[in-house]
Amino acid sequence: MRFLLTNDDGIGAPGLELLAEVAEEFGEVVVVAPDGPLSGCSHRVTVEKPLTLQTHGRGRFSINGTPADCVRIGLIEQQLEVDWVLSGVNAGANLGVDVYMSGTVGATREAGLFHVPAIALSLFIRHYGPFDWSTVAPMLRRTLEELLQRRPATGGYFNINFPDPREVTGESQLVECPLDPHPLPVAYHPAGQGVLYGIDYYNRPRDPGGDVDVCFNGAISLTEVVPVCAAQAAANSSWRLRGTGENG
Repeated sequence: MRFLLTNDDGIGAPGLELLAEVAEEFGEVVVVAPDGPLSGCSHRVTVEKPLTLQTHGRGRFSINGTPADCVRIGLIEQQLEVDWVLSGVNAGANLGVDVYMSGTVGATREAGLFHVPAIALSLFIRHYGPFDWSTVAPMLRRTLEELLQRRPATGGYFNINFPDPREVTGESQLVECPLDPHPLPVAYHPAGQGVLYGIDYYNRPRDPGGDVDVCFNGAISLTEVVPVCAAQAAANSSWRLRGTGENG
């Protein structure tokens, strides 16, 4: 099995290093990640400047672009034949409406457009400060063991959110659940001559049984997402995986 790994925290981020370490237990890993942090960049792609590929050892690359760019470079420019695209592990949850803003999820959505199955993996961090990423490894390993035996619907992806290991007693269960539909409780605060974004993330509204509720209560949330554009592409028999021209 061969994997293309990326993230939105940048090359060398601890979550990406952990993902590469665990994914190598299942097959061959190639990493193409942004050269710096790009949290919240969603599905943005780069069209206004050249993208430069930098090597960081065998099978490890960075580019001066976004997570979605990384998937395109891996699949189109490097012509990698991969079985899965894995994105993460993000330092912060991507639950509910977060999937529309997340660069981590944007990479998997891009993979879905190429009909490559993909998993977005994120970690809810309840308490910031020193954190031992190795404590996430058992949850990550069990999740990959299960999901790599499955495939999302054509054009879709799996969205995974791990609970904060410091908040969990025993083994967290993998729970299939829908995306929570509530908007974020965004507030802006005075900052100099303008205003600064702020949010009470933990106290965001949630529906019982939705992914926010599941993850915040100590389980691993699993949501299968099939974007409308991907579903339409999958239904179009004339669409080709390696077609020419701009696909964004």
